[in-house]
Amino acid sequence: MKVQKNMIVITGGVGGIGQACARAFKNQPIIITDYLQEKVDETVEILSEEGFDVSGIACDITDKNDIDKLIEYVADKGSLKTLIHTAGISGAVKNLKKVYTIDLIATELLVDAFYKLAVKDSAAILISSMMAHTVPANKEYDEALTNPQAPESFDIVSRFVNNDSDMMYNFAKRGVQLLTHKNADKWGGKGARIVSVSPGVIETPMALKAAEEHPDHMEKIRQATPLKRNGKPEDIADVVYFLASDAARFITSTDILVDGGVVHNIKKMG
Repeated sequence: MKVQKNMIVITGGVGGIGQACARAFKNQPIIITDYLQEKVDETVEILSEEGFDVSGIACDITDKNDIDKLIEYVADKGSLKTLIHTAGISGAVKNLKKVYTIDLIATELLVDAFYKLAVKDSAAILISSMMAHTVPANKEYDEALTNPQAPESFDIVSRFVNNDSDMMYNFAKRGVQLLTHKNADKWGGKGARIVSVSPGVIETPMALKAAEEHPDHMEKIRQATPLKRNGKPEDIADVVYFLASDAARFITSTDILVDGGVVHNIKKMG
C-alpha cells in the first residue's frame, strides 16, 4: 500500500524567503512553485542535489486555471501538511492594480483552493509584512481588503493610498492578515489552521537591491531596529517551521511579527 506523504507546498519557492523555508523542512517532502518553470526546475535541481525530497511546478497565482493545476499536482503527490505562501511583489512595481492583484487577490485564490486539500493538522502560513502594521484599522477599507475579489474592492482601497504603490503594498499586506481572520473558522472546521507572518527588512536579493538604490533610508531603518541588524531569510524560515509544526497546534487566526522590533520605532518616527 502506498504511504500518503504530508506535503509542504511553498509558493515563491525560487525567492530568498521561499528557498530558506524549503531548507527548513529538510526531512519532509516539498513542492515548490513559482512563476517560471525554468526557475522552478533550477531550484528543484539545487535542492535535490542537497538531498531534499523536492519537486516543482510553475504557477501563475493570479490565474484560477493555473491554481487548479497546482492543486491537482499537490493532490497527486500526497496530502497537504502546510501551504507556505511567500510569493508576492513589492511596491517597487509602480502599478497599483498589479500589487493588489498579486499580493492580495491571488492570496485569497490560493487560500480558497488549498482549503479543498486541507485536513486535520494542515496549516496555511501567509507572508504579510511589518508594513501592514502601519495601516490602522478602518471599517471602510478593511471590508474591501477582507473581500478582495469583490468588484468594487480595488477602487475602494485605491481611494486611501494616494496613488502610491508602496502604500498599496502596505494595505494589501494588511488584507493578507485579515484573510486569516476571515478563514479561521472555515479552516478550523477541518481541524486546520491559518496564520500570517510579517517580516521586517530581510536581506533577500530584492531587499539588497533596495539597499543599493536607497542606502541612506535602509541604513536609517537598520539603526532604528532594536537588534541593530536586518533580518536573514532564515529568521523567517525558522518561525514558519515552528508555525507548521505540532508545537504551534493551538495558534491560528493571528500574525507573528518578525522584524527585530523596528516597526514600533518606525511608527513613532511617523
